[in-house]
Parts: sequence; structure tokens; C-alpha cells
Amino acid sequence: MRKFALLPGFCLLLLFGCEKKPERSYAALDQSGMFSTNIDELKKLNVTDLEVGQLAKLKQAGASDELCLSLFKAAHAHNHDFTSGDSAVNLSRAGYSDSQILGMAQTDQIDLLSGDAITLKLIGLSNSTVQEIVERRIQGLPTLTSEQIGRLKNTGQTEKQILALVEQGLTGAEADKKIAQLEGSRNHSNTGFVRNQGRRRH
Repeated sequence: MRKFALLPGFCLLLLFGCEKKPERSYAALDQSGMFSTNIDELKKLNVTDLEVGQLAKLKQAGASDELCLSLFKAAHAHNHDFTSGDSAVNLSRAGYSDSQILGMAQTDQIDLLSGDAITLKLIGLSNSTVQEIVERRIQGLPTLTSEQIGRLKNTGQTEKQILALVEQGLTGAEADKKIAQLEGSRNHSNTGFVRNQGRRRH
């Protein structure tokens, strides 16, 4: 009798245990143009629904399958999901190469660096100068912020002079002090007294 008493509970357990979980949809990746072989690889790497959306957004913006997979793997190498689709898209639109974008991701700094890196482009620095500044940041070396570089440009400093200051490895406080001196010199040079040469009355 005890065996029969357990039977209803056992059947209930089987019923819920056999209930299928909803399958993850990879349609967004397929529609974005990603190759099926790469989608299959992502499936094996346990891509989440959120990551599917992020990768589809990146792919639709024109990213290669290789970059998508590399960014996904870089995020997982740092033990978190890939959530940097917007940062990668914005960097690409600002003119950054795939290797530069991936370099930021591999140091787990893509979201941290993207805003400042994009501003450097908007300031009007050449690609080579921007690349050197970004590389210093990726390596964790002291450098100037985009705001400080913008202030330097406003004082009339050339790109060569700005880069020389960057390479000095100034701390934030040292850079602010130097910039304040240059701003003071600029402001002082614009306040020269001009004597009125009009005729003197008798």
C-alpha cells in the first residue's frame, strides 16, 4: 500500500521534470547576416538572450563575424556577459579599427574608454596621435583626459606639443597646473593696453 501512496507524487514529479524550457531564439543573429557556423559556435559557448541582442546590434551596424565572436570571448574571459554592443558600434562609427576596439575589450576597458576615445576624434587630433593616446590608456600609463587636451588646443598648443605633454606622463594634478599656466599666459596676452593716439586739445 505504501508503494501505491507514493505513485501520484512520483507522477507529478515526472510531469514537471519533463516540462521543456522555452528554447532561446537565435533569429536576430540569423537575420543580422551572421553565418550559421558562427551562430552554432555561440550556442556551444552558452550565449544568453541579452548577448544575442547585443551581438545582433553589432552585426547590423556592419561588424564582421570575427569581431563579434572576439568581443564575446573577450567579455567571457573576464567572467561577465558581453554587454558592450553600443560602445563597440560608437567606436567604429568614430573611425576606430577593429583591432583598436578589440584591444580595449581585451583589457576589459571598452565601456570605460569609449566615451573619451570618441571625444579625442571630435577634438580633431590625427589618427596616429589618437592611437598613441588610446594605447597609453589601454596599457594603464598616465595620460591626459580628452577634456585636458581640449583645453590645451584652446591655448593654441599644436598637436606635436600636446603629444609631448602626454608622453611626459604627467599626473592629473600636474597636467591641470601646466594647462592653467598656459591658459593664464593666453589670457594675459589678450589684455595689452592700447594708447589712444588722438589729437590733444589746446
